[in-house]
Amino acid sequence: MAFVRIVLLASGSGTLTQAVIDAFTGPGSADVEIVAIGSDSPTAGVLARAESADIPTFVVRPRDFSDRDAWNVRLRDTVADLDPDWVVSAGFMRILGADFIAAFDQRIINTHPALLPAFPGAHGVRDALAHGVKVTGGTIHLVDSGVDTGPIITQFTVPVLDGDTEDSVHERIKTREREEVVRLLRFLTTHDLTIDGRHVSGYPAAADVVV
Repeated sequence: MAFVRIVLLASGSGTLTQAVIDAFTGPGSADVEIVAIGSDSPTAGVLARAESADIPTFVVRPRDFSDRDAWNVRLRDTVADLDPDWVVSAGFMRILGADFIAAFDQRIINTHPALLPAFPGAHGVRDALAHGVKVTGGTIHLVDSGVDTGPIITQFTVPVLDGDTEDSVHERIKTREREEVVRLLRFLTTHDLTIDGRHVSGYPAAADVVV
């Protein structure tokens, strides 16, 4: 089994990050090393989760820099110094710039709470419900220079039930999302993704579960 080093980036409370921490810390979990957890906010709840698990943290706050490009370069250099195999954007609410993406080309994983390319952007669940969908889900994809436009690694579906709200659907998606990100990271300890333009192959499809 290979040894995979990951850096997680998050802006909020860190529920997805916690799922990764739970899966890959403690006895028998040495195949994935969380080398650090970073944020754009010093008050993000994810930092407390990291500290509780004795995982190093860092903060690169945009307001501390003269412009977005300077912030992006510092974030790139901070993560590069950690020498990760993969960078996981786990609810990181900042657009990664070209310098960062180039430094970790095809090695940045992001999640989105909709079935891309439908409903990209910050309000994927809200937009899907407003459209009247009966099935939605989540997408795990590689990051490119667009917003939620990178090559799709895998997708999973969840139902939209009568009486659902944005919060209830989003929680249904997040429950599956945590499972699928952990499954993908575990896969990457023994396999590589095959990437040909927009097509990613070699990774087994998620098993859809009605929740």
